[in-house]
Amino acid sequence: MSAANNHDDSPGTFEPKLTRRSFLTGTLGAAGGLAAFAAALSPLRDLDTSEYTLEKFLQKHYKEMSPGEMQRVLERIRKEIRERYQLEPDLRDIKPMEGVEFGYALNLGRCIGCRKCVYACVAENNQSRDPQIQYIRVLEMSRGSVDIERANHHYDRPKVPDVDHYYMPVQCHQCANPPCVKVCPVEATWQEPDGVTVIDYDWCIGCRYCEAACPYWARRFNFTEPGFVKDEGRKDNPYGLNPEMTYLSNRPRPQGVMEKCHFCLQRTRQGRRPACLEVCPVGARKFGNLLDPESEVSQVLANKHVYVLKQEIGTLPRFFYYFDQEYPRETPLSVIEQQYRDGAAPAGGGLA
Repeated sequence: MSAANNHDDSPGTFEPKLTRRSFLTGTLGAAGGLAAFAAALSPLRDLDTSEYTLEKFLQKHYKEMSPGEMQRVLERIRKEIRERYQLEPDLRDIKPMEGVEFGYALNLGRCIGCRKCVYACVAENNQSRDPQIQYIRVLEMSRGSVDIERANHHYDRPKVPDVDHYYMPVQCHQCANPPCVKVCPVEATWQEPDGVTVIDYDWCIGCRYCEAACPYWARRFNFTEPGFVKDEGRKDNPYGLNPEMTYLSNRPRPQGVMEKCHFCLQRTRQGRRPACLEVCPVGARKFGNLLDPESEVSQVLANKHVYVLKQEIGTLPRFFYYFDQEYPRETPLSVIEQQYRDGAAPAGGGLA
């Protein structure tokens, strides 16, 4: 058979599967697909993958780990903190206390919008300083208005409180029916027995579904590597981190994961109060066990007219708001602050 007959259309003859034209067309198509794929992944090109070890990849879900496995995970994290931040952390996994369900109440008639709670939370919970991540937003509200969509989160006044406004701090409401938990595709966030919704930073994939589901805008995403200012003068803690850490609360977070308020689990699960409460200069914040009728927060619920944000959506928050009977404030602010510093019962119906 001659070479001329190699490509005829007669039955049984050989037909080449690949021509120059089809090769070039397929190659260009594949190159275009790869280019599109590379463009889609370009936001991740600066992601530091040095800590994504096989050990971390094979780590079990928090609820499935044995005590021994958790201790090995904690030691790995301690090593990472020592290497990155030159700090010896007191890192533990503190479990919920039996018979405790945490709740929070905030007196809007007493809050002065000073934002001390915001910055105490940042320091206590090792939130990024650059860019700064804040769990608490303080909203400046016009008197007589309850429309938080029109509130001003970025107010910048030389002196607060402003006579024409009141102030509403908003943070995670630790809902009994949390929509954020329902949408997580990998169960990286869940509700603990003490009512606090937590995040496992080692399990989070950064999809941000929970952020979109939260009606209170209480979750934060680490778009970049969390930044801390280094002070060479502090040899034992050059980055100024809080060394008291727990696995589910304030240990350092990596880029690409969610985080949020967790009621300072490293403190509250040991009988202490949240940092935001301790720093408040006017006693606007109350915290405690909802199952204890004698706790401060239970007393507020029993004796005050309280309300929750967006009650109609059925999230059942454990974060409550109320006003003093004396409102607008008639007691001078300087008197309220001095009474609170002295440990006396605040004037105007507040609960010490």
